[in-house]
Amino acid sequence: MTDTSPLPRSPELMSRHDSALLVVDVQGKLIGMVPGHERIVWNIGRLLDGAKVLGVPAAATEQYPQGLGKTTDELAKRLATIPAKVTFSCGGCPEIFADFQQRGIFKILVVGIEAHVCVQQTVLDLLHAGFQVYIAVDAVGSRFDLDYQTALRRMDSAGATLTTTESALFEWCEVAGTPEFKQISALVRLLPPPPPPPSPLATAASGQNTPKN
Repeated sequence: MTDTSPLPRSPELMSRHDSALLVVDVQGKLIGMVPGHERIVWNIGRLLDGAKVLGVPAAATEQYPQGLGKTTDELAKRLATIPAKVTFSCGGCPEIFADFQQRGIFKILVVGIEAHVCVQQTVLDLLHAGFQVYIAVDAVGSRFDLDYQTALRRMDSAGATLTTTESALFEWCEVAGTPEFKQISALVRLLPPPPPPPSPLATAASGQNTPKN
């Protein structure tokens, strides 16, 4: 007799039942210095909205908010109380992870800034603590591309799983044909923010480098 039951779900995949979302230090005085920050914030917002639809717990942190400002308003309105820290790693906010563990959560999707400092140190600490860690590469960033790319390679080699915003949303959702799927599909179909116009200084520099006939 042919077995028609679905294949067992891979333990490499996240689900709404065993995962949480962690937003690292997306604060006003720093996020604007990160290239492509508009799309990073937009993707984090979509993940927070998807997490709410699917019942995935979400938490966030702020690094020294007296100096770096509060979490950007677009994300703060989607979050509960955001603890402050002075350690670069979010391990300095142990109450977040104690709550996750009490809920039976052992997979954490990490997003935020900067990839090579607070995100990287958090990811490495979480791996050491026994969590399975995922990084949405289109929802993290650094001021400089070398730092961003090197951090991704280091976290990948340490055992974290690299993924994307859309991939994570569909992993959490798991099946089509449900009311939640319709809401997730709507999030996926949203158009990204347009790229910012070039600054006058960049435009002027480009003009200076244009060959003259």
